[in-house]
Amino acid sequence: MELVHQGKVRDVYADGDDLILVASDRVSVYDVVLPTPIPDKGKLLTQLSLWWFEQLADVIDNHIVSAEDVPPEFRGRAVRVRRLRMLPVEAIVRGYLTGSGLADYQKTGSVCGIALPQGLMEASRLAEPIFTPTTKAAVGEHDQPIDFASLRETVGVDLAERIRERTLEIYRRGAATAWERGIVIADTKLEFGLDDNDRLVLADELLTSDSSRFWDAAEWKEGHRQASFDKQNVRDWIRSTGWQPGDEVPEIPTHVVSLTHDKYVAAYERITGLPWRG
Repeated sequence: MELVHQGKVRDVYADGDDLILVASDRVSVYDVVLPTPIPDKGKLLTQLSLWWFEQLADVIDNHIVSAEDVPPEFRGRAVRVRRLRMLPVEAIVRGYLTGSGLADYQKTGSVCGIALPQGLMEASRLAEPIFTPTTKAAVGEHDQPIDFASLRETVGVDLAERIRERTLEIYRRGAATAWERGIVIADTKLEFGLDDNDRLVLADELLTSDSSRFWDAAEWKEGHRQASFDKQNVRDWIRSTGWQPGDEVPEIPTHVVSLTHDKYVAAYERITGLPWRG
């Protein structure tokens, strides 16, 4: 196999006509990879993605060829996937207002050019989920939000409409499923590619603790920071250190590593209903 790409979290190897997508235990926040791994993280992301790909297979085709036909050393954290022409955008959908979306709203009253009602606050549930795409930046660089008009200019009108439609449907279905299991999916990021017949195909990961914000549905209340099942505590910790982009990236303390691992496991078990066996 030949390493053809190393992302923030995933490594991609060429293997004949296919690719091997390997999820590492690396963790990134604010587009920066931290030096401390989270044990089992790659396996947890891979297994949760596979569960979601199966649940949502009727919504859109995905890139999975096999989770078994991978090198033994990567078993559990890798999948064999089809080669696609990956699109140069990240498809983000927000059902609740938080993070950069909240910051944008507080400044402009809108998110990615989509006007929202007055009076919304941290963790407000939106009347309808909104599609807020970004550019896809290289490792160490920052994704930039774009409006739908810019997306149409980038990929074409018809394809932009298909991406938005599928993204929103995936979110609606996934959010409803997770809600039944006590998890709020506040927002999520998806990636798409085109196959040889120019069909839109879902790629990368799906509704994981890295690509999504997961909150505890029983404790959700707007106007407050939420109890989460994702890497938000890593974001909170690094902010508490006074770290700024461009500074040397610190090691994550052991207690933060342990808490993050436990949150990823809790998300997997709640959503799938399966015990995590490592």
